[in-house]
Order: sequence, then structure tokens, then C-alpha cells
Amino acid sequence: MRRLLAWVFVLLIASGAAAAWWLHEPLTTGAEPLELAIEPGTTPRGVARDVVAAGAQTNAQLLYAWFRLSGQDRQIKAGNYEIPAGTTPRSLLRMLVRGEEALRTLTLVEGWTFRQVRQALAKEDQIKQDTAQLTAEQIMAQLGRPGVHPEGRFFPDTYSYAKGSSDLALLRRALHAMDRRLEAAWAARASDVPLKSPDEALILASIVEKETGRASDRAQIAGVFANRLRVGMLLQTDPTVIYGLGEKFDGNLRRRDLQTDTPWNTYTRPGLPPTPIAMPGKAALLAAVQPASTRALYFVAKGDGSSHFSTSLDEHNRAVNRYQRGQSQ
Repeated sequence: MRRLLAWVFVLLIASGAAAAWWLHEPLTTGAEPLELAIEPGTTPRGVARDVVAAGAQTNAQLLYAWFRLSGQDRQIKAGNYEIPAGTTPRSLLRMLVRGEEALRTLTLVEGWTFRQVRQALAKEDQIKQDTAQLTAEQIMAQLGRPGVHPEGRFFPDTYSYAKGSSDLALLRRALHAMDRRLEAAWAARASDVPLKSPDEALILASIVEKETGRASDRAQIAGVFANRLRVGMLLQTDPTVIYGLGEKFDGNLRRRDLQTDTPWNTYTRPGLPPTPIAMPGKAALLAAVQPASTRALYFVAKGDGSSHFSTSLDEHNRAVNRYQRGQSQ
């Protein structure tokens, strides 16, 4: 039967016009791409059948004969494909041999928490939800990091993925990307940075990420926190308090919240919090390990995205009155 199919195709080739017509005849007639899933281990004959089952307007036996005659039938790669309108037998085989899977993208945003990452993954209907029923601890164990807190461990970036791939695989890529970025940042750290380990750099970078309203202020903000760490001052940064409150935070940070002790409350506890509070981007990582050289110990948001930096408490209080309370000096 296989020889017969091959000879049939050879006869078509010999006829010239008929073969040229078929090889360049679109397989699809609809406007929407056809979805084709090729499982690992599928034979070339099975691939031809799957193409027709997906809705392609052609003959599976003839398509299989083309695969065989091309000499590339064993090079067809498993994966998830989209067959757009206008695809011909020739262009289809080229797509399958090259493994040009249909790719989607997901952007993990700088400053997101792990909870927000999981929410974003859950909304992706084209990704396999392998972590949906897992706890954060179980996810980290699956990723080979048992006992490691997930916060801040994934690098914010845009990731491509094939339809049907696992959310765990995407998280693993983001985890390894953060490993590389953190390693590079730590290797480039300033000699006098008051940080003892890459983990501390990651924690400080996450705070800098959440405190930065304008990119040009990032190194200055890191410089303020570095100065406070050097002299033993409380960091007193609101984003850590908000993180510690978790779902209790209603969008309005009150004085009693600043006084409510949690492991992340830098108003009640000295030094860095125990874990990052969000995903820092590359710029925040570099700012944490290369803070600006400044004498400032305070900063306050000016309301336009930038910050006012002060070296003394009196100057800071005046800035708070001006920018936060609208009082003239």
C-alpha cells in the first residue's frame, strides 16, 4: 500500500500540472486557523490523518504520500500548531519540520506579587493549569526549591509559550531567569553596599521596585535605604507594611497599620524583611547593589511620580507638609 501511494504521487509529479496544483492548493478555506495537536510518537501517517481531522480540505493518503516522498517525514515535530488560511501541503510540511508551533505570550509585570502571577496564569486559557490545585510551597517544591518562599523569585518579562504547555514550565523559565539576573547583579555590586547576600539584594530590590514612581529616582531611593541600613535606622517603608497586611489591606494605609507588627513591618522591625515583597526588574536589581552615593536618609513622594530627598528629619517634615499635606513652608 505504501509503495502504491508513493507511485501514485510519483505519477502526479510526472503529470506536472496536477502535482503543482495540489502542492500549492490551500488546505483550508475558512478565515480562522485550524488547530493541530501532534502528540509525541505520532507516525507520519497519523500526522496526515490528524491534519484532515483538524479540518483541512485534502486527502490524508495523498498528504502522507507527500510526507514520504519529501524525505522529511521523520523530521516532523510534535507540538501544537495553527494552520492559517492559505497553507499549502508544501508550506504545511515546512512548518511541521521546523517545529513552528503556535505561540502565545504572557507578560509578568515588574512589581507584581506571586499572587498576581498566579492570577495571570489562571487567566491563560491556552496554558495547562498544572499548579491550579497546588499551594505556593508545593509549587516551589515542584520547581526544585523546597522551603524557598516564592515571592520575588520570578523575573518579570514577556514569555512565549506553546498552546497546551504547562504553567509550571513557564514558572521554571521565569525562576531561572531571575537566578541569572540576580547572579549578574550581585557580581556587579558596589564594594560598600550594606548587603550580605544575593537574597538580601533581591529583598531590597523588591522594595525599591515598589517605592519607585520615576525611574530616574530609583538609585537615589536605593541610596536612602542603604544609608539607613548602614546606620541601623528602621527602613519605615510603606510597601512592606502593605505586603504584611495581605488581604486585610483595603487600599487605605492607616496609622494603626504602621503599628501592627508583622514580619514585614519595617516600622516595627529593624533591617530588611524576611522575604522580597514583589518581583523586581533588572533596573531595581542593579539599583539595590549599586545605590546612588547620597547623604539622604528620607524621601517623600511629590505627587508627580518623583520624590523629594532629605538629609535631615526637619527637612523631611517640611517636605511632607508641602507635598503630602499641601501646606506652604
